[in-house]
Order: sequence, then C-alpha cells, then structure tokens
Amino acid sequence: MPLTTDEDIRALLEGARTIAMVGASDRPERPSYEVMEVLQAHGYRVIPVNPQIAGEHIHGEYIFHDLAQIGMPIDIVDIFRNSAAAGDAVDVAIAAGAKAVWMQLGVVNEAAAARAEAAGLKVVMDRCPAIELRRLSVGKVE
Repeated sequence: MPLTTDEDIRALLEGARTIAMVGASDRPERPSYEVMEVLQAHGYRVIPVNPQIAGEHIHGEYIFHDLAQIGMPIDIVDIFRNSAAAGDAVDVAIAAGAKAVWMQLGVVNEAAAARAEAAGLKVVMDRCPAIELRRLSVGKVE
C-alpha cells in the first residue's frame, strides 16, 4: 500500500537526504523548478534528471540523462511525469536501488506502485513533497 498517513510520510521525508527528480525542468514557470528549489531550501540534495537538457544545470545541480548515471545512493525518486510514463521511471528507480518513489500530484500508476513495493521500495502517489514538507513542518528552511 502506498504511504498515506502523516506519520509514514513524515518518516520518509525525515529519513531522506538525496532526491532524484525525474522530469526536472530548467524553466521557472514549471512546477518541478519550484519544487526543486523548495526541497533544496529544506536541506535535501536534489539531483535533476532530464535527457532533453542533460549536461546543463538547475539550481546549481548537474542534470543527468537518466537515473542509472547518478552513481550514488538515492533515497527518493520524485517523478514529474504523467501517470503512464511514471511506470518506466519507477522501473528505473527500482533498478537504480532507490529506497522510495514519489509520484507527483495527479500521478497515479497502481501497477508501477505494486512493482515498486514488491521490490521493497516505499511509494507515495498523487502528492507533492514540497506541499507535504510545509504541511508537516519537516526539515528546516535555510
């Protein structure tokens, strides 16, 4: 079952340090741009992933082509893709050894969530970590 209680979501956020953001954008009008900024302000290392702008930088972080290139432990994979495309991102997150997958607001993929859970990952769907951080007063804003 995906995480839904405040306690479970708080524990996931408090235990995480590194978040890979699949579908990160370098355009300030895109939600992922702002969410990355909020996550960084709360002390997270956010690693952007977007094959279309790989090699560039967002908020001071190098943009990777895919999760497999990152080469460091990933606590949460934050997925800014539509529900259908989220399945591929979840499969790559499993292969990359991530501890959790987080599907953004409006993103629900039950089959992908089941695959992630079967592989031992925690799952959050249809929520935004930036909203949850503020709502649950997790972390510190620098």
